Amino acid sequence: MKPLSHAAIIMLAAHVAALHSQTKPRARDLGVPFHGQPGPVNAITDVAGVEVGMTTLISGSGALKIGSGPVRTGVTAILPRGKGSNDPVFAGWFSLNGNGEMTGTTWLEEGGFLEGPVFITNTHSVGVVRDAAIKWSVDHGYLHQPWSLPVVAETWDGSLNDINGFHVKPEHVVAALDGARRGAVAEGNVGGGTGMRCYGFKCGTGTSSRKIDAQNGGYTVGVLVQANHGTRDLLRVAGVPVGAEMATETPAADELGSIIIVVATDAPLMPHQLKRLARRASLGLARTGSISSNGSGDIFIAFSTANAGADKSEGLAQLTMLPNDRMNPLFEATAQATEEAIINALIAAETMTGIDNHKVIAIPHDRLRQVMRKYNRLIESKSN
Repeated sequence: MKPLSHAAIIMLAAHVAALHSQTKPRARDLGVPFHGQPGPVNAITDVAGVEVGMTTLISGSGALKIGSGPVRTGVTAILPRGKGSNDPVFAGWFSLNGNGEMTGTTWLEEGGFLEGPVFITNTHSVGVVRDAAIKWSVDHGYLHQPWSLPVVAETWDGSLNDINGFHVKPEHVVAALDGARRGAVAEGNVGGGTGMRCYGFKCGTGTSSRKIDAQNGGYTVGVLVQANHGTRDLLRVAGVPVGAEMATETPAADELGSIIIVVATDAPLMPHQLKRLARRASLGLARTGSISSNGSGDIFIAFSTANAGADKSEGLAQLTMLPNDRMNPLFEATAQATEEAIINALIAAETMTGIDNHKVIAIPHDRLRQVMRKYNRLIESKSN
């Protein structure tokens, strides 16, 4: 078959992403129970100002021809204050297991600021995404120094995608940035998560949020994941050993790492506190069964949209900071939203066939509900 042009792929991706964000079932739709109160769209964009954009690249089929395809990949961009602002945000990062990459973290650790979007793509496209991000910042006048050190993270999609064909191009990064929006976020086989799988099933992009009660500040925590980790036997959904129950029922994909987790909040936190928040994503990951294996790049970043203008170069910045003693609700919200974002990624994903006709199946929704019901962990409704 004739491969689509990059422009055609981008237009198709925008249409498909919008459609899927409205129609795909999510974990709660299937009756999976979770703790905590989500925000209005149960996504990272529930944190005011945050925008998410994606470019999804899907073309070709059959035998792998390096440089030609099949292509099953993409790029995701998370903009903390949206396209209309170049105001940095306080941020912190954490590596649970470092067999992966997240660029720009040396300066983030040193300076305490995230000076632009967070990008997620496939392992061998980190360089082109980084370079395109720099040019986009130059073109928009968003540089804060004479140089730019963007944050770009990755997971490996080489079991489905022609990863050594380097199909992510600068225009795909720009399309994700220019297409970034607030509101509902597409999940599953979209953006950087297009060719990913987790716990032996098709997986990819997932998101969730939590609204903290007014007594504890009324803050919002949002999480977005690119999930590509874990073996089938480890999978747990709301505490249920789903992976063990389904271990031999359907073919399982091998585990080849990793997961990237992005945590956003509007709570006024300093960089050292945001590193603490990023660490708590580990607990949400563990709730889904992961042991963070040797081959997994499990790398997390957290940022706060509070304290606008903190990066001013003159005078004194007037900052607010939540006391450490009041952070427990944020820790809890981060763990909860991370857990749900991963399960949303798993449930939204669809069976995909990639290079050399390698197929990774989606988790069967009816069978999942059956297992959850067996353990009395399914929220029954007329739709179930």
